[in-house]
Amino acid sequence: MMSYSLPEFLAHAIALEREAEERYVELADMMEAHNNLDTARIFRDMARFSKLHGDEVTERAKTVELRKLNSWEFRWRLPPEVGDDEGLHYLMTAYHALKYARDNEIRGMDYYRTVAEKSEDSEVRRLGNDFADEEKQHVEALERWIAVTPRPSGSWAEDPDPAQAL
Repeated sequence: MMSYSLPEFLAHAIALEREAEERYVELADMMEAHNNLDTARIFRDMARFSKLHGDEVTERAKTVELRKLNSWEFRWRLPPEVGDDEGLHYLMTAYHALKYARDNEIRGMDYYRTVAEKSEDSEVRRLGNDFADEEKQHVEALERWIAVTPRPSGSWAEDPDPAQAL
């Protein structure tokens, strides 16, 4: 990973949080479409948290001139806090949604920590560590939430009404 300039780092951090927010809204909509309302609520909460964190980063960046990055300029294949489709299922429970969110937050924390460690810019190092610490707090909060959330049965993903081939 190359070192970031401060404007480049902040543009990436804002994009990371906005992409996470959009993904969680998409997942909440999907869960609502399948009447999986408890899981949808978790994803709506995560979208709100991502928006708040994105707003905080945007506020910190207001004195820095940022340019909009083109899709090919991002230094990731998937934004760190946007999980892939592995483990997603319309029957997933709140427990699964929380674990999915926790894994996203861990990737975000690792991303920010790596940026801080590899940066030649002292402000990027400081902010990268600050953002990593915030993500760590999110991970710890999700761990506490997971600990008190009922675990699903072993058959949670068995679809009682699977799609039929025409």
